[in-house]
Amino acid sequence: MTSPANAAPQPAPLWQPGPDRIAGARITAFQTWAAERYGAPAEGGYEALHRWSVTELDTFWKAVADWFEVRFSTPYETVLADRSMPGAQWFPGATLNYAEHALRTAEDPARADDAALLHVDETHEAVATSWAELRRQVGSLAAELRALGVRPGDRVSGYLPNVPQAVTALLATAAVGAVWTSCAPDFGARSVLDRFQQVEPVVLFTADGYRYGGKEHDRTDVVAELRRELPTLRAVVHIPLLGTAAPQGTLEWSSLTESDNEPVFEQVPFDHPLWVLYSSGTTGLPKAIVQSQGGILLEHFKQLGLHCDLGPEDRFFWYTSTGWMMWNFLVSGLLTGTTVVLYDGSPGFPETGAQWGVAERTGATLFGTSAAYVMACRKAGVHPSRDHDLSRVKCVATTGSPLPPDGFRWLHDEVREDLWIASVSGGTDVCSCFAGAVPTLPVHIGELQAACLGTDLQAWDPQGKPVVGEVGELVVVNPMPSMPIRFWNDPDGSRYRDSYFEMFPGAWRHGDWITITDHGSVVIHGRSDSTLNRQGVRMGSADIYEVVERLPEIRESLVIGLEEPDGGYWMPLFVHLAEGAVLDDALRTKVKQAIREQLSPRHVPDEIIEVPGVPHTLTGKRIEVPVKRLLQGTPLEKAVNPGSVDNLDLLRFYEAVARKHG
Repeated sequence: MTSPANAAPQPAPLWQPGPDRIAGARITAFQTWAAERYGAPAEGGYEALHRWSVTELDTFWKAVADWFEVRFSTPYETVLADRSMPGAQWFPGATLNYAEHALRTAEDPARADDAALLHVDETHEAVATSWAELRRQVGSLAAELRALGVRPGDRVSGYLPNVPQAVTALLATAAVGAVWTSCAPDFGARSVLDRFQQVEPVVLFTADGYRYGGKEHDRTDVVAELRRELPTLRAVVHIPLLGTAAPQGTLEWSSLTESDNEPVFEQVPFDHPLWVLYSSGTTGLPKAIVQSQGGILLEHFKQLGLHCDLGPEDRFFWYTSTGWMMWNFLVSGLLTGTTVVLYDGSPGFPETGAQWGVAERTGATLFGTSAAYVMACRKAGVHPSRDHDLSRVKCVATTGSPLPPDGFRWLHDEVREDLWIASVSGGTDVCSCFAGAVPTLPVHIGELQAACLGTDLQAWDPQGKPVVGEVGELVVVNPMPSMPIRFWNDPDGSRYRDSYFEMFPGAWRHGDWITITDHGSVVIHGRSDSTLNRQGVRMGSADIYEVVERLPEIRESLVIGLEEPDGGYWMPLFVHLAEGAVLDDALRTKVKQAIREQLSPRHVPDEIIEVPGVPHTLTGKRIEVPVKRLLQGTPLEKAVNPGSVDNLDLLRFYEAVARKHG
């Protein structure tokens, strides 16, 4: 896009890839190849390639399948039989298997003994699993699952930390054509049952506990409760991470993975379910989101192999747990022949900068983390490049929430000036990114580099018209292969339609406020369902957090905007203070002044209230909508699903605030 003549000059980028980096990027090679074979534009760089990828959607996805040599055991009739959303039909007639592609590198004798997985715990000592060993274990476990009667379409569940056994169990499940689903072991029994009871698993893989923050956390009681409350289970597999004996009636992991069976990969239709992921479920049962083997395979090949620029020489580390879609995304690093780093432990143990130590010890080339972790390191005065050898890190990627401008500056200053910073945004709903990493584009402070290939991302005004340079709803107007094939227990598809297509029928509305800039980058402003709309001026909560949390006295904050019955508008700002800080008149003035000067005088809060903490979902996202409901007078039991919150007692504090205000 060209800027209007009277537009302000575009600010200089924080980082720009050099000519060698652009020439060596896999996305550059793909564009050259697709230009020769499929009519993609040879010139015009990423912008031209992206335009082609959304206007020639069928041809683009055929090119992706060919470039990554996807193995269709039966050929497809057409790429996209039905383009409607929801209901797009991708690659009808095709059969394939996700796990076969994830383990393809093991077939190469030159790579068989290389590390497929590097597992690191809080001791920070890395333990490798070779490609050959991972393939052998998957073959053994898949044969045992079949012997237990697991058939294509059956659900297999994991209550496991981020350990190699979880990866093996996922791949063995996919090899059989069964459907994987997992929760992290810090989830309580109610949270897990809210998820697993919906899908009725036949096998449960469990750990006896996990280690976090230097302590052992026993989960045997929770596992016993899961076994009681999941009547469809035919088998429970015990993984003794804390060394306990297998409970009566369970199978031992070691006995299921000891044989030397050649893996048998069930060839399933392209749209056959691969896994079930869950929405945070803060205001009801979590949505059970079903994604397909073929859809995830193609989307993750594109995202990891082109956007993240991953290949056989790379090591891919993303701090995550098995309860977050980023774990599934991380495992897909195997598709590109990349060594995947699994870290199981606290992000900040024994000190805040611990993740940088993991990146150093594992030789990570792409280090993924949360924006919140980057900001915590900045506040704690961490100096990553001073204290660690990070010379192999080419890219630091962040997600979970928008990376504030100060986060970009800190990474640039404290890690390396020649650092590709990829703030990415997508969702559990597609298990991928709508916008984010592009290795051939510059990085501008506070901006995601561009919309991803094949993703027709737009910002729409309330009338459904695209806008550039203005805040609008994040909308995707073309289908993506990894969009859910359905929700579990949603036979007529009504819950699925209501979730994404109610506001703009035929277009996916994600529920985020974004701005698409005149140079094609994307700014995320936060969730549109908790937007601050003051005197007709809309603002995302993320914009407020970025300003407020720059102040050293503020550890974390939560802002809510409430339309009141009398037509008024109440906007409280809740602040969790740093140690030693006091919320006095001076600090209140400082906070208000920062918002007024750096953001907007209309969005200065009416009240600043000290809180003992900010509540989060189990995957670490601030809970805004349930707090808003509490402040509107909704009883706690109706405002939030208790199994979705990290600390229910915190919400009682907000409930008391609501009573006082009401």
